[in-house]
Amino acid sequence: MSTYQNDLFLRALKGEETERPPVWMMRQAGRYLPDFMKLKEKYPFFQRVQTPELAAEITVQPIDQVGVDTAILFSDILVIPQAMGQEVKMVPGRGPVLPDPIRTQADLDRLVTPPAAEELDYVMKAIKVTKEMLNHRVPLIGFAGSPWTLFCYMVEGQGSKDFSLAKSLAYQNPKLAHGLLQKITDITIDYLHEKVKAGVDVVQIFDSWGGMLGPQDYRVYSLPYIDQIVKSLKEEVPVIAFAKGCWYALDDLKATGAAALGVDWTLNPAKAREIVGKDVILQGNFDPSRLLAPIPQIEKWVDEMIQGFGSQKYIANLGHGILPHVPVDHAKAFVNRVKAWKA
Repeated sequence: MSTYQNDLFLRALKGEETERPPVWMMRQAGRYLPDFMKLKEKYPFFQRVQTPELAAEITVQPIDQVGVDTAILFSDILVIPQAMGQEVKMVPGRGPVLPDPIRTQADLDRLVTPPAAEELDYVMKAIKVTKEMLNHRVPLIGFAGSPWTLFCYMVEGQGSKDFSLAKSLAYQNPKLAHGLLQKITDITIDYLHEKVKAGVDVVQIFDSWGGMLGPQDYRVYSLPYIDQIVKSLKEEVPVIAFAKGCWYALDDLKATGAAALGVDWTLNPAKAREIVGKDVILQGNFDPSRLLAPIPQIEKWVDEMIQGFGSQKYIANLGHGILPHVPVDHAKAFVNRVKAWKA
């Protein structure tokens, strides 16, 4: 017997037959919700992340206001570089800035891998407060960035259209690159285990910049590290692997043993199903920009998406994070259309 009033998401991840696809949205805890914007005006970004009560309040908002089938903890992938001793600033209009990028062996050597339970204890506290607030209504997802995606930020020092500095380091000094990737992997595994101990039901790995790599390089610089994470956690908890722009790696990601694979909107649902087969659980892949269309059009597209993936072994989601200027009614329309699905 499930401990959750709504366990649809967990049943789908186990591959069980479900009455409809579960639905949630990446970045659902955040920037499109008016109540989140009020908190944003009052508290700086990392204060919201590092204050358990604020993180929990933000996590629960979309459960109450949009009606999604699972919560995802409000946090950030860049808490890992911070825990390793690298400064991260959130600069309005620019996003994350890491003033001391990792470019040399000396830079790598100064990074630490402290126990996640100590350095990231505020995350574990946020999970516990969130679980109390959720009160068994829905499950909770914890997440981390993939080692390659964190590598991109840590080497580049900021977001980028091509991450050319990060890629050039990988190609010019592969030994240093793999040293950094492994260091990130080790602390990420520890961090996710601690999140599971604290109470998350599922973990998702976000390989947001995986698509910067071609298929061969992906197998060298991203896949082996995601594989280590999935294999370390999959006996404890379902792991969702989401690699943006990496449709070519779906088969490789399937081989990691991840419970589900996220798909972005650049891949046709039927084609995604063709690549991985009918038994793999897929998640995605609505283009977040489509939520700006009129509601009847959103509903039509949702129906087409579910028909494309098939309503079983499927979790409805966006193909990346929700955009800040999406009207809440449009987000609700997306969720409600999935909830109204009749096979």
